[in-house]
Amino acid sequence: MPKQTIIINELDNVAVALSDLKTGEECEGVVLREDISKGHKFALKDIEEGEQVVKCGNPIARASQQISAGSHVHIHNVRTNLSENLEYTYEKVETELKQVKSRKVNVYHRAGGEIGIRNELWVIPTVGCVNGQAKLIVETFKRRYGTEGFDGVFAYTHPYGCSQLGDDRERTKLILQKMVRHPNAGGVLVLGLGCENNQMDEFKKSLGWVDDSRIKFLACQEAEDEIETGVQLLNQISEIICHDQREEDDISCLKIGFKCGDSDGLSFITANPLVGRVSDYIIATGGTSVLSEVPKMFGTEQLLMNRARDEEVYLKIVKLINGFKDYFRRNGLTVYENPSPDNKAGGITTLEEKSLGCTQASGSGSVEDVVFDDGFVTVRGLNLLNGPGNDMCAVTNLGAAGCHLVLFTTERGTPFGGFIPTVKIAANTDLANKKSNWIDFNAGAVSDSDFDTQTEKLLSLITDIANGKKTRNEINDSREIAIFKTGVIL
Repeated sequence: MPKQTIIINELDNVAVALSDLKTGEECEGVVLREDISKGHKFALKDIEEGEQVVKCGNPIARASQQISAGSHVHIHNVRTNLSENLEYTYEKVETELKQVKSRKVNVYHRAGGEIGIRNELWVIPTVGCVNGQAKLIVETFKRRYGTEGFDGVFAYTHPYGCSQLGDDRERTKLILQKMVRHPNAGGVLVLGLGCENNQMDEFKKSLGWVDDSRIKFLACQEAEDEIETGVQLLNQISEIICHDQREEDDISCLKIGFKCGDSDGLSFITANPLVGRVSDYIIATGGTSVLSEVPKMFGTEQLLMNRARDEEVYLKIVKLINGFKDYFRRNGLTVYENPSPDNKAGGITTLEEKSLGCTQASGSGSVEDVVFDDGFVTVRGLNLLNGPGNDMCAVTNLGAAGCHLVLFTTERGTPFGGFIPTVKIAANTDLANKKSNWIDFNAGAVSDSDFDTQTEKLLSLITDIANGKKTRNEINDSREIAIFKTGVIL
């Protein structure tokens, strides 16, 4: 009979239901006082009012009333431990990763020593006014010339680039500039209108040097027929990139981002710890992994701080956390808002419980650097990246910072994909079977197998994707970008 419950850590005072449980059943030595849905928690002992609720060996909430053994533990009887800015301390935890056998990948070597895992042709509008033209240029080019010799041509549209002020305008420009330089693109057509406040001349000037055989610029107001001109510019670029060839390299050349999507109570057990093992492997080979979604660090930030390489990195993490809390407060919001309705329905009770699952994806390596809005990931090892938890913004930020692909864990499923390969990892087999057209990997198989076997399988898939195998989002042409905004639009 399959296991029905799990105690994740010996310090825990709650257990998690692996299937729907009924009142009166005896589980983990206690008799259930009420029905417990799959993914939800029940008390292993009496928990007094004010006492910490412990899951995965860490506090995730405080009891708001007395909770009897066998009772459901959820939003009705606990409260968050989170509050405003905290006083942090640096108590370094030494981390040591085991030696691993590396593996080879076949990638594109770009100017400046960067590598790409795709050789795509992109059209990037500087302003939303030309989104239609960008799409029409791509459609016309594909119809006339096809995509033989490279991995496809895509337009990455967005609604921004005009009537923006201050930081928002700069962030739009910066994200788009980072995309122009991304090594998964063999070449890019930057498409503007001409009158937007994200001006093409300034865009080019602050972008710096580019290979003008691969990066072209077009302001639609300056061309008599912008569609025909754009198609011809794409054709010029395609004649260059179609000669690019994959070359063998070590898997340590990869920069892999992590994204925790919608969660349930099982996210601690399968997908996130599995991705954490992949992170440790990549770091052990000398590669790079990147954890973002700062609000999903709230409540577990001290664990990350204690893994900082040194005090300089520790202070960067403090700045990262407090900076995002300040952003919440500037908008009149608390820093301890509960997770989404779907998360609650799946058994996630507090933001710190959600965060504890998300940070598992970082593995156990030391934090080597923190990257803020204007930076790229340049330090090998585990990096933290500034940005929100929103799926589209987070994946866009990870790609813009230099990640080649993203491992995206999900318990309920999403078809979303970013401008870099977005690998959907299902936390349970039911989702993997139901939405096989969305899901790339079934982490639920851990329940019937073991972590070592599934880690090896996921690493093999990552190798195949780096070598050119398409992810589900690529097959479905589900490719979106979203630029994080905080300010005023005129």
